[in-house]
Amino acid sequence: MSLSRRLVLLNGAIFLTRTVCAAGDVETQDIQAFRDWINSKRMITVRELGGQLSISGDVHAELQSTSMVKNGKAERGGKGKDAHNLYDVEFNLMVDYRTDRSWLASRLRFDNDAGITTEHVGSGKTDKIKLDRAYWGYRLLDGDRHTMDLEIGRRGAMTVLFDSRLMFGVNFDGLTFKDSYAVDNVGDLYYQLGAFIVNEKHNQAAYGGEAGILNIANTGFYTKYSFIDWDTKDNVKFPKQFHFIVSHLLLGYKWIPQILDRPVVIYWGNLYNHRARGINLTRGKKANYGGYLGFTLGALKLAGDWSLDMNYQLLQAQAIPDFDVSGIGMGSKAENSFYTYRNTAVTNRRYAEGNVNYRGFEITLQYLISNNLNFWQQWRQSITLDNHIGPHRRYKQYEIDFIYSF
Repeated sequence: MSLSRRLVLLNGAIFLTRTVCAAGDVETQDIQAFRDWINSKRMITVRELGGQLSISGDVHAELQSTSMVKNGKAERGGKGKDAHNLYDVEFNLMVDYRTDRSWLASRLRFDNDAGITTEHVGSGKTDKIKLDRAYWGYRLLDGDRHTMDLEIGRRGAMTVLFDSRLMFGVNFDGLTFKDSYAVDNVGDLYYQLGAFIVNEKHNQAAYGGEAGILNIANTGFYTKYSFIDWDTKDNVKFPKQFHFIVSHLLLGYKWIPQILDRPVVIYWGNLYNHRARGINLTRGKKANYGGYLGFTLGALKLAGDWSLDMNYQLLQAQAIPDFDVSGIGMGSKAENSFYTYRNTAVTNRRYAEGNVNYRGFEITLQYLISNNLNFWQQWRQSITLDNHIGPHRRYKQYEIDFIYSF
C-alpha cells in the first residue's frame, strides 16, 4: 500500500472517530441536561413555591357484624351463607397543597380484609387500593363577602359536595363551580353546580347542584335545596335504573343549649323523584318519595369529646337509584338492584331488591380517647317498607372502628 493511500485512510479514521466522539458528547450532554432538570425540580421546596403542603393519614381497625334475612331465611350468617362478621384493616394517606388562590387534594385508600394472606388458607388481602380523592381547585373571585371557586377531579362520595342522609353515595369525577355570598342579617348564601362522568364507554354524564342559606338571620336555622339529573342517556343496558330526576330539601337548626354546653343540630330532609312512573314492579304506583329526621349532639375537637347522631329514614322503591344510596340500605349485593337481579333485568316483582324500599334507624356514637384516637360505633337497622314490592327483608349491622389519625 502506497504512503499516500495510507495517509488518506488514517485521516478518514481520525475524522470518523471525532464524529462519533462528538455525537457521543452531544448525547451525553443531553442526558446530563435532562438529569439536571429533574434534579432541579426535586430541589424546589414548598417554601420556594410559596404554598403549604400537608401530609396526613389514618389507620382503621374495623369490625362489622351483619344480619340480613330475606323471606324468613338468613342471607348473612349461618351455614353456607355469607360471613356474619367481617374484619378489615384500612390505611388512608392524604396529601394536600394550597397556595393563595389554588389548591389540590388527594387520598389513597388501602382497605383490606383481615387474616393471613396464604392462598387457600387465610382471608387476608394486600391488594385493595382505591384512589378515593384527586382534585384541584382555583379561586376565581376572592372577596371579603363574595367568592367563586372552580374544582376539577375526583371528590370521593358526593356527600362531601351535596348534603343528604339518603343519596349522593357514589363518587364524583367531574367539575364543580361554587358561588358564595355573605349578607348581613340575612345569612351565608351559596349555590354550586356540577357535572360528572357516569360511564365513559357510553359517553354518559349526570348533572347536579345545590343552593342554600346558612345561619339565617343569625338564628342558627339553615336550609339547602339540591337536585340531580340521572336521566341523560337511554341507550344503556338497563335504562330504567337511570330514570331519576331528584329534588332534595333539607331544613336544620344549630345551637348550643346552655344546660348542655355542647352544639346540637336538628335536621329534617325529604326528596322526590320527578321522573318516576307507575310500573309493574311497583304495582302501578310511583313510589318516589324519601325522607329522614334526626339530631346530632356534641362535636369532636379534643380528647374527651364525644358526639351522638340518631336519625330515622324512609325510602320508597323509585325515590333514588339504589347505587346512589348513602343511607342505611338493605345490605343488598352489588349485582342485585331494584331493576336487575344477577345482572339481568327484573320482570318479576319478587326479585326487585336493591338498597331501596326500606324504613329504619341509625345511631352513631364517637368518642375521642386522645387527640389522635377516635372510638367510632354505629348501629343501623332497616325493614322492608312496602311488602307488596320485592321480598320481605330485615337488615341489621353493628360496626366498631378504632381510628388513629396523624
